[in-house]
Amino acid sequence: MRYLPAVIVDVVLVLIFAAIGRASHEEDPAGFLLTAWPFLIALVIGHLLAALLPGRPRRPWSMLWGTVVWVVTVAGGMLIRVLSGDTAEVPFIVVATIVLGVFLVGWRAIAALLRRRRAASGAAGAAVEEDPGPSTGSGAAAVADADDSGDAIR
Repeated sequence: MRYLPAVIVDVVLVLIFAAIGRASHEEDPAGFLLTAWPFLIALVIGHLLAALLPGRPRRPWSMLWGTVVWVVTVAGGMLIRVLSGDTAEVPFIVVATIVLGVFLVGWRAIAALLRRRRAASGAAGAAVEEDPGPSTGSGAAAVADADDSGDAIR
């Protein structure tokens, strides 16, 4: 079940991609499912392939997972479109590749950045909590005391 949130986010982003695309061509945005369905099928296949990647733990929010999903979604979606009788013109392929890359890999990059920040702030907080205090003359508390008094730390 830990894969489900990432799949849901990806599905929503593919639907947004399709709706924006239809609206930008002054087509009925309500018909976005006609544009989205090949990419949604490819997206599911991309998640299944990403789940087969070697290594533990498998993280559906990781950049590698997102890259696999992105490549399979674009390539598979275009292939399914063509096989179903629709077109895949070069400008559409370029736009779909860029937009889906930003969407499917972008949210994972943002999530990774937030995780790193949270981990860094958590580690800094843990270091201050673990510090035995100024009696030893070292650690974060000593630095904080020196900073408060205006003394230079050497």
